[in-house]
Formats: sequence, C-alpha cells, structure tokens
Amino acid sequence: MKKILAGGIVFALLTPWLGFGQGTSQKAAPSKSSSDEKELIKLEDGWSDAYVKADVAVLDRNDADDWTITGSDGSFSTKAQEIADLKSGDFKTTSFVHDERKVRVYGNAAVVTGRLTMKAQYKGKDVSGQYRWTNTWVKRSGHWQCVATHLSKIAEEK
Repeated sequence: MKKILAGGIVFALLTPWLGFGQGTSQKAAPSKSSSDEKELIKLEDGWSDAYVKADVAVLDRNDADDWTITGSDGSFSTKAQEIADLKSGDFKTTSFVHDERKVRVYGNAAVVTGRLTMKAQYKGKDVSGQYRWTNTWVKRSGHWQCVATHLSKIAEEK
C-alpha cells in the first residue's frame, strides 16, 4: 500500500512537468489581430486595383523601399523595377482578382497567402493565369508595408 501511495505522490508531483514546453500557441488579442487582418485585406485589395489602374502611388506607399518579388519563373524584381514597368506600360493588367486569402499576424509581422487570377501582359507576352502567392508584411511606424512577394503559377489542367 505504501508503494502505491508513494508512486501516486510522485506521479502527482511530476504531472505538471510532463507538459512543460508543450504549451499551446499564443495568439494576439482577438480585437487587435482582427483589425490587423482587416487592414491587410484592405491593403491587398488596394494593391490589386493599383495594378489594374497602374497607380504607382499606391505601390510606392504600400511596398517597402527594399520590397522584392520572386516571379513564378524564378525572376527577381525590386520595387523600383516594378514601378518602372507599370509606368512604361511594360506590365499591363486588365484583371487582377484575389481569393482564397489567409492572413496570419505575428505582432508587427504578417504573412498573407492566396490565389491570384489575372489577365496581363509583360513586354507583350501574355502572363495571364492563376498563381499562388505569399506576401510578407511588416508594421513600421503604425503602417503595414509589404517587404516580399513570391508567386508560383498554378499548372493548367490538361
């Protein structure tokens, strides 16, 4: 009986430590996270409109100066190059629609993923199609700015 009682006491004392380091993930306060998510979706929507309208002011404001994009073909471009392509007409978009978006906020950083369906041309070449994308955002001085974008073209069904 003493062995069972002693074993029970040891188990009771060790039980709180069995889960040590295995705590559940912590989330930001729902109201702050929710407002950040809404703001990021609004920025993403504005970004889509900016590409169709070739509104470089929106891109200049929402893209960090060191923003980069990795294209689905492995190409790499900077904010300055992207703005120059829009200004010159090298990149022309007639439709830029996002869906399947997911926003994850981590304090002053966020990752937004989704699907893009676009009709566009780059330097006369049709680049229309569907893409999966990831945008990485950082909150600086109370304002969200995108610092990196990655695109992957979704293979067309045959």
